[in-house]
Amino acid sequence: MTNANPYIYVIEDEESISKLICMYLKKASIDTKPFFNAEEALANLDIDKMPDLIILDLNLPGMSGFEFLQKAKTKFSKKMPSVMILSARDADEDIIEGLGLGADEFITKPFSPGVLVARIQANLRRQSNATANAEESIKFEDYTLLLNSCVLKKGTVKIPLSTKEYEVLEFLVKHAGETLSPEQIYQGVWKVEFGDLTAVAVYIQRLRKKIEADPSSCHFIKTDFGNGYIFNKSTIEN
Repeated sequence: MTNANPYIYVIEDEESISKLICMYLKKASIDTKPFFNAEEALANLDIDKMPDLIILDLNLPGMSGFEFLQKAKTKFSKKMPSVMILSARDADEDIIEGLGLGADEFITKPFSPGVLVARIQANLRRQSNATANAEESIKFEDYTLLLNSCVLKKGTVKIPLSTKEYEVLEFLVKHAGETLSPEQIYQGVWKVEFGDLTAVAVYIQRLRKKIEADPSSCHFIKTDFGNGYIFNKSTIEN
């Protein structure tokens, strides 16, 4: 968490929903800034302090939520905050596209305001804990996983990862040498028993593009066909 007090953008064009979210967050002592279109929010990121988290609708006037994600991630890749998509669109392809563009969570409408606040608080808590604790690390060949600050480096260069990309990679590395099914990875990272398992494949694919020299012939994250994924234990320094 980068701000003294939690600070969140709410990008939602339906005023009643925006007010409801902001009201519940205010009760939880979380500051908010509402936007009714993505263009204004994107422009504001240039001049405003960076929020700790962004709540993003997809069906927005003008620039869509997908377009906002694409442009914001390109422009602010190294300092882009976590993004939670909050949308009535619940088709698999929408969820996969949102996660593929860098969103950390996809929450469908209608939603429970209380559950939404709890998820936001959990996200902010992870950010605070990462900053507060002494740094621990795991090295695999040229890469270093900084466990407390939730950062991946290759040498001294930081590799941009979304929150969920980092969490999936950390889970794989901590279970190196074990074959992990999509169900095990989903339960271990998302902390729920049931959900959209296609998200696991999306994040594995994204991680491979970022850490594998040749994503078509993987050295670190290998596929155990019919069973799941296995992180190459031989690459980890003891």
